[in-house]
Amino acid sequence: MPLTKLQFKPGINRDITSYSNEGGWYDCDKIRFRFGYPEKMGGWEKYLSSTYLGSARALHNWIALDGSNYLGIGTHLKYYIEEGQSLNDITPIRATTSAGDVTFSATNGSKTIAVADVNHGADQGAFVTFSDAASLGGTVTAAVLNTEHTITRVVNGSNYEIEVTAAANGSDTGNGGSSTVGVYQINAGLDSAVGGTGWGAGSYGGTTTSGLVTTLNEDLDDSETTITVTSGTGIAANDVILIEEELIKVGGVSTNDLTGCTRGHLGTTAATHSNGLTVQLAVGNANASSDFTGWGVASAGGLTTTTQIRLWSHDNFGEDLLINPRDSLIFYWDRTNGTSTRAVELSTITGTKTSVPTKVKQVLVSDQDRHVIAFGSDGLGANSGATQGNGVQDPLLIRFSSQENPIDWFPSATNTAGDLRLGAGSTFVQAVETKREILVWTDTALTSMRFIGPPFTFGLQQLASNITIAGPNAAAGTEDVVFWMGIDTFYIYAGQTQQLPCSVKDYVFTDFNIEQREKVFAGVNSEFSEVFWFYPSAGSVDNDKYVVYNYAEKVWYYGDLSRTAWIDRGTKFYPVAAGGQYLYNHEFGYDDDGSAMNSYIESAAIDIGDGDKFAYISKLIPDLTFVGSTALSSPQATFTVKARNFPGASFDADTVSGDAVRTASSPVETYTNQLFLRARGRSFALRVSADAVGAKWKLGSPRIDIRQDGRR
Repeated sequence: MPLTKLQFKPGINRDITSYSNEGGWYDCDKIRFRFGYPEKMGGWEKYLSSTYLGSARALHNWIALDGSNYLGIGTHLKYYIEEGQSLNDITPIRATTSAGDVTFSATNGSKTIAVADVNHGADQGAFVTFSDAASLGGTVTAAVLNTEHTITRVVNGSNYEIEVTAAANGSDTGNGGSSTVGVYQINAGLDSAVGGTGWGAGSYGGTTTSGLVTTLNEDLDDSETTITVTSGTGIAANDVILIEEELIKVGGVSTNDLTGCTRGHLGTTAATHSNGLTVQLAVGNANASSDFTGWGVASAGGLTTTTQIRLWSHDNFGEDLLINPRDSLIFYWDRTNGTSTRAVELSTITGTKTSVPTKVKQVLVSDQDRHVIAFGSDGLGANSGATQGNGVQDPLLIRFSSQENPIDWFPSATNTAGDLRLGAGSTFVQAVETKREILVWTDTALTSMRFIGPPFTFGLQQLASNITIAGPNAAAGTEDVVFWMGIDTFYIYAGQTQQLPCSVKDYVFTDFNIEQREKVFAGVNSEFSEVFWFYPSAGSVDNDKYVVYNYAEKVWYYGDLSRTAWIDRGTKFYPVAAGGQYLYNHEFGYDDDGSAMNSYIESAAIDIGDGDKFAYISKLIPDLTFVGSTALSSPQATFTVKARNFPGASFDADTVSGDAVRTASSPVETYTNQLFLRARGRSFALRVSADAVGAKWKLGSPRIDIRQDGRR
């Protein structure tokens, strides 16, 4: 019998059935298409041997004037700058206590240390560094205390706990002396999103572990307006307290009696409450970041606890760096001071400050005209002399500083600062700079922001409405073309906006954890004309899968890979991605950090005629090359022919039973000429796989000996 040439359409198609996709590819992992043919994708190795703390969700690479090559890394716990294979923690400082404000107490046999610091403002998981503390008298020495610690539990607004390296003994009865200083880094963010951000998401918009807490000192009925608490210290007129699910506005305070209270405040329901219940200060804490936020309550300025994951935006201003934890302040790292120094609040750097934003969703430096742009910002300060913005965030407001001046934000006749407001959508999501413009996404629209010069500086033009975007990192651009993932489809902007035809759309979005969609990360792999989206599958709380659009081949493929951030090669030799607590160089070799990387591709069903006759396969001539492999011994792959009788039968069956037919597999090496197989069924699929260390493979057009074998 003559041999039949197997030549498949490039790309994976999962949006039609396997039978309908005859002549195409149906499943894959760790492969890509080049010139229409599949090959194994590149591997990866660790970029650094050291680990960072937290999940990295932002990477930024830039070069200083002296050639120093920096990589910024934002995690949900910290912010680092990598230089010369060394990680440097530049996480900003939120507060520093006066000497003696911090005291310690220990329990014999325990590594848990109780820390007292009035109105500390810290959340669980935050980092604090102590200095000048004295020994507690036993094993908890000054050296044990005077280092960085993670806050493991917040008791209330004035007390929390840490874990130290030594268990206390009976001699640890001191309090650390009268000179202890505590330095608090900005509060850590969440690693996973909590469902909902308004009413119903925890206690009225999400709990905060650092607010003032007392207890109810009476049985309270639903109409009483004088409320007795265990301690009224720290509570003032017009503050808001929370008891169970009821918000109560305080009229006045007389020692431990809260008088003239407004019950059922802001739409909650007045209810009865039992003696001893927890009373939390929802609005009015000494540190505004400890206040609750939620439905009906304006977010406080500064650093707040939210139910969203910690995301960073960052951009270099010359050789210096601007960083912004989403919905928080803008911080500035001055390269001149070196990587041993931390970033500081933008409003504290030297110079005349005017209306510097205090609540921002994303910061970006316009490369063309050198304006610092704050998206989803708070408004201007009360007047031109105000050093900071008004602290009330407008999720659709765009503000920009004066040209070449990152701290001058109040518009005047002598500068180019100003603001614009997006006209569509309810909140800003992401901004991406291209060669010609800045593309700005809200939750429902895409807008172009362009530099137009004085007197308006920038102008806005809406490009599309009724679109979606999965999250703040779901869009990526190359040249003037931008691709992004929506909540149920993909889009492209190349002068006009349109949905991107996708042959794996159902495969992706029917196995997608939409609650964690803010973790979606888009990245460009320009060497192979690819756009990656890393996303969480339905059964995962973090990114465990990827989908790729090859914009040169105009095809799709996908696979399993845990990556939380990606940056294309530029001043680095390879693309860099974050996964676990490591950074990886991608497109390096063909292995998984030195271990075998499993890759495979499987075709859709192939039959004879209309599939009413059986086919018998006896021989296959592989068309496979291993050029580029680094394997010490001969690299190999496996060819498998999977046969079945009916579309509903599994191709993975391995026994002859009813409608299932045995699969046939055989290894293929560099000089393998032909494979002798025995497979029979109404249809068959071809699978090529490899899991050998150092193996690189490319598939061409195999030939197969197939003949009709009757109807039974």
